[in-house]
Amino acid sequence: MRYLLAVIGIMGLFAQPLVAQDRANTILVLDGSGSMWGQIDDVAKITIAQEVVGKLLSTIPNDQQLGLTVYGHRTRGDCTDIETLVAPGPDTRDAIRTAVRGIKPLGKTPMTDAVIAAAQALRYTEEKATVILVSDGIETCNPDPCAAARLLEEAGIDFTAHVIGFDVTDTEALRQMQCLAEETGGTFLTASDADELTAALNTVAKEPAPVPVPAILRAVEGDADAPLLEDPVLWTMTGPDGTVVATDQQVNPLVLDVLPGAYTITAYRVQEETEQKGQLQVLAGANNTLTVVFEKPAVLATLEAAESAPMGSDVPISWQGPAGRDDYIAVVDPLDDSGRVINYTYVRDGNPVSVTMPPREGTFELRYYQKDRTVIGTRPITVTPVTALLEATETAPAGADLAVTWQGPDYKRDFIAVGEPGKPYINYAYTKDGSPASVKMPTQAGTYELRYVMDQDRTTIATRVIQVVDVTASVTPPAQATVGATIAVPWEGPDYKRDFIAVGKPGEPYINYAYTRSGTPAQVQMPTEPGDYEIRYVLDQDREIIATAPITLVAVAASVTPPATATAGAMVAVPWEGPDYTRDFIAVGKPGEPYVNYAYTKNGNPAQVQMPVQPGDYEVRYVLDQDREIIASAMITVEAASASVTPPATATAGAMVAVPWEGPDYTRDFIAVGKPGEPYINYAYTKNGNPAQVQMPTMPGDYEIRYVLDQDREIIATAMITISTVTAHITPPQAAPVGATVAVPWIGPDYTRDFIAVGKPDEPYINYAYTKNGNPAQVEMPAMPGNYELRYVLDQDNLVIATVPLTVTDVTVTLNAPASGAAGKTIAIPFDGPGYARDYIGIGAPGSVSYETYVYARKGEIAKLKLPETPGDYELFYMMDEGNRVMARQPFTVTQ
Repeated sequence: MRYLLAVIGIMGLFAQPLVAQDRANTILVLDGSGSMWGQIDDVAKITIAQEVVGKLLSTIPNDQQLGLTVYGHRTRGDCTDIETLVAPGPDTRDAIRTAVRGIKPLGKTPMTDAVIAAAQALRYTEEKATVILVSDGIETCNPDPCAAARLLEEAGIDFTAHVIGFDVTDTEALRQMQCLAEETGGTFLTASDADELTAALNTVAKEPAPVPVPAILRAVEGDADAPLLEDPVLWTMTGPDGTVVATDQQVNPLVLDVLPGAYTITAYRVQEETEQKGQLQVLAGANNTLTVVFEKPAVLATLEAAESAPMGSDVPISWQGPAGRDDYIAVVDPLDDSGRVINYTYVRDGNPVSVTMPPREGTFELRYYQKDRTVIGTRPITVTPVTALLEATETAPAGADLAVTWQGPDYKRDFIAVGEPGKPYINYAYTKDGSPASVKMPTQAGTYELRYVMDQDRTTIATRVIQVVDVTASVTPPAQATVGATIAVPWEGPDYKRDFIAVGKPGEPYINYAYTRSGTPAQVQMPTEPGDYEIRYVLDQDREIIATAPITLVAVAASVTPPATATAGAMVAVPWEGPDYTRDFIAVGKPGEPYVNYAYTKNGNPAQVQMPVQPGDYEVRYVLDQDREIIASAMITVEAASASVTPPATATAGAMVAVPWEGPDYTRDFIAVGKPGEPYINYAYTKNGNPAQVQMPTMPGDYEIRYVLDQDREIIATAMITISTVTAHITPPQAAPVGATVAVPWIGPDYTRDFIAVGKPDEPYINYAYTKNGNPAQVEMPAMPGNYELRYVLDQDNLVIATVPLTVTDVTVTLNAPASGAAGKTIAIPFDGPGYARDYIGIGAPGSVSYETYVYARKGEIAKLKLPETPGDYELFYMMDEGNRVMARQPFTVTQ
């Protein structure tokens, strides 16, 4: 584009109603490019522009801040030829007029960059700015003036471009000018001569009438984010010229439409008789909200309590205050600058509240706190010492439970403890459990102290020294025992709760143990590995060992004598010799691998052990239950089991087929049918006889019959069978009434639990009848009329093998009862209806399906219905049992 003139200003060129300091700075951007030598009516466009600008300058006030920028006036072909000839300032009209007259068009048209430079000079990102552009053609430097204007609009406070096309006919140039105006919210005009250019400039440069904008006045308490005050607030608002806009308006918030400018706001809070002032600068397009914050009125609380209280005690405190839900009463140390609360109770818990005193003596302070930790009431309180006394024996055996008589405050969770002086306690007992307290002594002999400890801050308020002396014990096992054996170990010792006699390698953790509470001698099971061990007396506390004695364990003899061979899966008798400890067992497995099957030795000799199903070399083992230690083994060869199945070559889908078989007939072996390589579908146990009765699958195809060992589901024989499709046929009536029981002739396999069903096509069936109950099947029709289908359904997989459509028609029911009857009396109700089994006529609330009384509707009979005992308006209804469908209703009044 080639632009004749660009006027960039803040709030417009003219500001006649405004004082000088309110007028915007303005820059005229004038096109000095070579295209300005073009003529209109034999006059050069630069000459027309000079004359129009001269006239325009004569209308601008002397104190208007105005400047001049020119581009393309110094060099040819230079897109950076941009110069501000007159800086913005007052009284610049003559300087601008002289500079404009001296322009000699010469170079290119860097119009967009000139506009950007002028906008930057006017601080358009900080203040409102307006541009007036006069163009005579296409921009020759910036590829997209419209995009540049969009960026100026986005970055500016309130940037607007008015565009005038002067002597422009180029379609693309006009499109660019209109886009530039629309992108910035400006006006687009055209001019073809000097008069139209003058009129257009006057139109866009004219100061628009001020537009009122909303101003919002809010009053809150405490901080700006607080809710609006609910008590009365009176507002007074004074304008920039001292005019009073609003006086004593009582509303919160107050919303007024006012002209932009600076306003003084006064808010008067009637209830507190306080006043707040504020300033509001109202700007067009801004969020013109002023929030006036009143100080919170002083809120006071009073506290009543005893002048002193023992440390750690719960003190009742009566209070008066605002009683906010999260207000609380606390006790604090007034000398603690951190203001840390020691203990507190919410006021919502009652009046008086109970607050626990600190666990030390001194002068403290009770305080009423609001939710925001504002203190609105205080009271001093003196915390006095509490005393405690401990009585016990001078000495006690290590680990013993010592009776400690005590006196003290017995606060909740106070306790009597024992520990080394100056160190944490070791054991304790709660005072709530009574005096004397039973305190377990440490396991190590030495000097200790008994302590009365307040639970709060673990404050010790009394101590007493006690000597803990060693406790003696002994164990007397035999010198030698067999591995795995349970031996009697006589012992002497304190027999404290959960003390035990244990066995283990010297210096290593124990392996097995028995509690001393079970008596002496203790019955201790020996480890399974031969070697030197020790028997120990162990205190449960700290697992302290207080006595030991050595013992030597020797190997135990055992043997197993299985047959040399056995059939896979067979139950084999295995003679054995061994210790027969509890839960010892005889097992079979691959050498070096886990066992496969086993039998407990406690179940007798020989042991009955089932062989694995896979042929191969195995070993039979005598296994101690403890540690699963193998103490004897012998090899056995497992040979494959032979079997065969001889089904017919073909069978019908779903049929029960007799399958002769040969095989080991182990417990729970079975004959199965399934697709080759897939899980079986149906089966029959071999224990149920030969041939096995196996039901065929419902889907046609090639299957296999299998002999399957129950163990590992091992298949040891197969034979193929082909399943053919099964057919069926149904002969329904053309139509049937709802709820009726219809006879349906059928032809089909009649397998166990096959049935004839009725339902909507592609939906689950509604009613059915088993084919085993006869032919034709008696099928009850659905309760709702419509199009249905009858189906022959195999029970296996619920497979539908035949369907036929059926139309179910509706039935009409009428009730011919009287309109009213006396409460508790029996009335006769003639009716027309199907009278199906369990259909009934009931009486209940209008529109309800719940009855007060009812009578079955027998076809051909008049129903006799006893009326409710309570008079009122009711409704008789005929209920069809099928689907619980109401077929007819009649209003009825029960009278006195």
